[in-house]
Amino acid sequence: MHSQNNIPVLVKRLEHFEGLELPDYATDGAAGMDVLAAEDVTLAPGARHAVATGLAVAIPPGYEIQVRPRSGLALKHGITVPNTPGTIDSDYRGELKVILINLGAADFAVRRGDRIAQLVLAPVVRATWLKVDELDETLRGEGGFGSTGGVVSLGS
Repeated sequence: MHSQNNIPVLVKRLEHFEGLELPDYATDGAAGMDVLAAEDVTLAPGARHAVATGLAVAIPPGYEIQVRPRSGLALKHGITVPNTPGTIDSDYRGELKVILINLGAADFAVRRGDRIAQLVLAPVVRATWLKVDELDETLRGEGGFGSTGGVVSLGS
């Protein structure tokens, strides 16, 4: 049985997943599940790699899985997910891989079994386009990048 807070996701464990644990929540209040690397790889500074997890999933229609960085890896080592959040669509059936990039100054070794990212199951709302000739006016108007200020050191 499941509730809106417990949505079943089918998961297939690939051959190179053997001996690893399924993604899991570290605490009761965690939004993301930690996912593990299923391979060893060393990331040089500036390098990126799609790290295998050894898992394939069937996400229910109307949902996605978002792939997000782990804050400790980002802060301590400069290791992050460059397409944050990455999206795994409900119709994708290939291996779940996590694109990692090393923004740090030193090589970083990812070892099989390391927690490399977080997975967040999220509902998807699809849009439809309604063509119009004019949009309503707002105080902000067409003000874009940086137009609302916020960077004290730049005087804006």
